Amino acid sequence: MGFKQKMNRILVIEDNKTLAKLMAKKIHSELKLEVDVAYQLSEAKLFLKKYKYFLVVTDINLPDAPNGEVVDYLLKKENRVIVLSGNIDKKFRENMMKKNIIDYVTKVGVDDIHYIVNTIQRLQKNQKHKVLVVDDSMVIRKQMKTMLQNLFFHVITVAHGEEALGMIATHPDITLVLTDYNMPVMDGLELTREIRKSYNKNDLSIIALSSNENDEIIAMFLKHGANDYIKKPFSKEEFSCRVNNSIEALENIHIITNHANRDFLTGLYNRRYFYKNAGEYFLNAVHEGESFAIAMINIDHFKKINDTHGHDTGDKAIVDLANILRANTNEHDIVARFSGEEFCILLKNISASDAMAILERLRTKTASSVTESDNGEKIKFTISIGLVTNNEDTLDDTVNQADLMLHNAKRNGRNQIACN
Repeated sequence: MGFKQKMNRILVIEDNKTLAKLMAKKIHSELKLEVDVAYQLSEAKLFLKKYKYFLVVTDINLPDAPNGEVVDYLLKKENRVIVLSGNIDKKFRENMMKKNIIDYVTKVGVDDIHYIVNTIQRLQKNQKHKVLVVDDSMVIRKQMKTMLQNLFFHVITVAHGEEALGMIATHPDITLVLTDYNMPVMDGLELTREIRKSYNKNDLSIIALSSNENDEIIAMFLKHGANDYIKKPFSKEEFSCRVNNSIEALENIHIITNHANRDFLTGLYNRRYFYKNAGEYFLNAVHEGESFAIAMINIDHFKKINDTHGHDTGDKAIVDLANILRANTNEHDIVARFSGEEFCILLKNISASDAMAILERLRTKTASSVTESDNGEKIKFTISIGLVTNNEDTLDDTVNQADLMLHNAKRNGRNQIACN
């Protein structure tokens, strides 16, 4: 089944009306998804004709489908399926997991509903991730691709390490690599070493897979940068859990990193991030002779906005300006909030005239924008900008020069650009 975005709608098929309603209420309240409830297969068929679903959660034994017919019907119609069943027979469960379902959840109590809600949330997040499968066996590649697509990942497959490196270069947004060990051209261990030269564990997760029983191989993979290791043959449940855990760990690292590097109000980078990353760029750019520009930006008469309309409106003005700065600069530039109403921008690989043009656009867009206060008042404000296109000896000196230019713009009447 190929990857296809479904509507944000869940179908619950369960003949226990109390359980079905409780599950629907929990999914809707926690995930804000629309939930339809069917108590038998015939009702489910009517819903399936009307809507496309992100996911279907279904019981096995229904009044008009007592022997699990509902699962085969749903899979035939290309639905993603979580099975919810009171059947605890191990053999039955194993046979059900051989089908292309996402999971088999045994009915025990309210914790099962929490598990299903968390699983749906995980699957929603998986849609943002791209996974690369590297294995010289076409059968294994296809098997893993099917399982990963069923978990809502975007999936790319290649046959060996060299192809994998080319694919990563083409798709830098890949967040997980699943690699076999024994492959022609370049094996999985060598691939792991090569990937780690450019991507650390915080950027990209690697899971190694092998039927090799040598524990030394597992240790070598982990020492050279693999995040996890799965022995072949593996169960669908183990595979899904390890993949989801690796992705979740990566997301948690990004959340922590974002908290450290981002300004809480605007989402722009903070001063700490600016000096770390702009400092590295500054040294390289000066060495290579690459031209760039640094600008300090400040909201004019900001204290008056706070005093007249309140600090909440002042915050709105700051956020509105941040959005203008973000939308009108290139993604490789660094836009940071330094403090209060003060911002700093590094425009990379740009001429003095182009830098002036970009900042003039920022100034005019800000002057024509409107911020709405909590009581509905329309507020307009302007900005002053200090620009440096001829760098000083250090980044600190260059930022200080831009700050001096900013004070000149303020002193000369505001709502203008002063340049060295």
